[in-house]
Amino acid sequence: MMFPALLIVVLNNYLPMFGVFIAFKNINYTDGIWGSPWIGFKNFEFLFSSQSIWRITRNTVLYSLTFMVVNLVLSVGIAVAISELRGRLLAKGYQTLIIMPYFLSMVVVSYLVYAFLNPDRGFVNVLLESFGADKVFWYSETEYWPYILTLVNAWKSVGIGAVIYIAAIAGIDPEYYEAAVIDGASKWRQTIHITLPSIQPIIIIMTILSMGHVFNSDFGLFYQVPMDAGALYPVTDTVDTYVYRVLMELNDIGMSSAAALVQSVLGFFLVLATNSAVRKINREQALF
Repeated sequence: MMFPALLIVVLNNYLPMFGVFIAFKNINYTDGIWGSPWIGFKNFEFLFSSQSIWRITRNTVLYSLTFMVVNLVLSVGIAVAISELRGRLLAKGYQTLIIMPYFLSMVVVSYLVYAFLNPDRGFVNVLLESFGADKVFWYSETEYWPYILTLVNAWKSVGIGAVIYIAAIAGIDPEYYEAAVIDGASKWRQTIHITLPSIQPIIIIMTILSMGHVFNSDFGLFYQVPMDAGALYPVTDTVDTYVYRVLMELNDIGMSSAAALVQSVLGFFLVLATNSAVRKINREQALF
């Protein structure tokens, strides 16, 4: 029964790892990948010698950490709220509504955001003008976008996280809650002393796995949603968008592979470091 799933994992996740050697070659399309010469670490130089390295690294890491914290809090909160609903049909309806944005293309999401933030006819500017305030040119004002991107990411991603935690809460033995009710515990105390400790292992595992993506960013979120506006680069430019723009000019897949390899290696060591920290605190809660 496990074989089909394992085969998909091998084909999609492990087989492409043989392409890592492309990061160390100067790809010549005439000679092909195998015939192209080896050039050592030269493909890595463009990323580390860039004047924008500090900006794109700062943006990538800070956004990733912010998204992790915000999405975790919202996902757990929504999961606890939905699990308290007594009507199964109502609970299923809410689950469906919150998970739907996860399946939307980021291109579609970018146009939804544009409908709200259009400088002339956007919903937000129309609302501001109705209250006598001045219009905001959203796609040229950098100070708003850290909040906008966090909100959009949460709206799109919180649902899938909430479904995972709802499943974890469903596995808690109801006798714990029955005993708490007999002792006079309120819903708040039941959540603090039963629900959260019971799903703590799932929260820790999800956090450890998320640490592997700290140096990666959602390309669609940071490229499509801000409409690749140059004025917003100080707060929307990440490693992925920077590499994409540079390589669209150079058309060098070796450099692209080098950047992806750096992100993967850093993410791998972050997962190991996070898991090691968890093991020192509580060995049973560690992922491995």
